[in-house]
Amino acid sequence: MDSLTVIAIVEDDPEIGPLVAGLLRREGFEAELCPAGDAFDRLRARRRIDLVVLDVMLPGEDGLSICRRLRAEGEIPVLMVTARGDDIDRIVGLEIGADDYLPKPFNPRELVARVRAILRRTRDRHRVTPGPVLEERWRFQGFVMDMNRRSLVDPADAEIDLTGGEFDLLAAFVRHPQRVLSRDQLLDWTRGRDAQPFDRAIDVQVGKLRRKLETHPAGDGLIKTVRGGGYCLAAHVEGN
Repeated sequence: MDSLTVIAIVEDDPEIGPLVAGLLRREGFEAELCPAGDAFDRLRARRRIDLVVLDVMLPGEDGLSICRRLRAEGEIPVLMVTARGDDIDRIVGLEIGADDYLPKPFNPRELVARVRAILRRTRDRHRVTPGPVLEERWRFQGFVMDMNRRSLVDPADAEIDLTGGEFDLLAAFVRHPQRVLSRDQLLDWTRGRDAQPFDRAIDVQVGKLRRKLETHPAGDGLIKTVRGGGYCLAAHVEGN
């Protein structure tokens, strides 16, 4: 599992492109900025892309043509963005396979909301077929977490009984240790498209997970609350 969702921003405007990239990075995504279609093709050749934020007006090949190619070649989700206000561009973009369409100027929060909504809707269709199962085991503060067995053992070698949701939540923390994770990020990584706006289930689940970790003294204070930010696993994590 890749630690971050990779979003390609195909935008030639020297002000808008970096602004969108910075916004998405602050939201926990990995953003790659491409000023034209050829740069985007080079990026696709070396990286998995989870979603494309695609401008219509580009030098060389335009966004509609790129979107048409993407639909013919595979299932990368596309959010089209353009300064054009004509309905015809929006209709054509959606007809050739764009997942959503956002006119400029746009509210940054709306862009992020639409990106998250597309990722939730398209997660299953864009999922990569798994290859051979690799052993994945993490150690932190004396705890051992086995991703393949979906088990957690405390420092006293006692197995801690976690629900599926609690295990997925802890997995998100150990894969991003000592980093503040927002509720939106945790919802994306644990509940995907089943998450609802303003879903507070993460807060409840964090509380339950904390109590189970704290059955051993080493688990006391492992998951910190960051006011206004989210939650953080305050421990060094080691992998295999």
